Amino acid sequence: MTISQFKRLTQDLLDDIARKARSSPRLRQNYNFHELGEKVQRFINVLQPGTYVRPHRHCRDSGVNGFEFFLVLQGELGMIIMDENGKILNQERVGASSGTRGVELAEGTYHTLVALSPDTIVLELKEGPYDPSTDKEFLECFPAEGTVAARQFVTTWQSYFTDKIADGDRSTV
Repeated sequence: MTISQFKRLTQDLLDDIARKARSSPRLRQNYNFHELGEKVQRFINVLQPGTYVRPHRHCRDSGVNGFEFFLVLQGELGMIIMDENGKILNQERVGASSGTRGVELAEGTYHTLVALSPDTIVLELKEGPYDPSTDKEFLECFPAEGTVAARQFVTTWQSYFTDKIADGDRSTV
């Protein structure tokens, strides 16, 4: 088998991606197994605590499914599901060693991710092809990456998975 026919997911590869995520200003790093134009997108996403994933959803053109599937291979993350106004509808702890190891989101589901442990490694699957101009629809009520407000949201969202806060206290932007 030639290299183009056989791609390995090795611990060395995961360690390399995690190292890049730790040194990235965004505190996360992707590694694609797919080419951008392929029908099935499959990639590793390594997230470090403190990374800000701006709440967004995926909506695709007719004939393309906007689902997104997450399987945590290492570490743990918090997944937060929101409505179109930024109100939190659900939150789920997803981890390699927890009861929920993976989640599939339906097309149009607003969500964000919170890294709860260092070097959290996620295998993501979604239908392509990838077009960066249309891949994500951000919730406008949330700040852009790199802002003080974004960092404040990360701190708040992390507390949802570590503190004992009543559900009613977690529902606003």
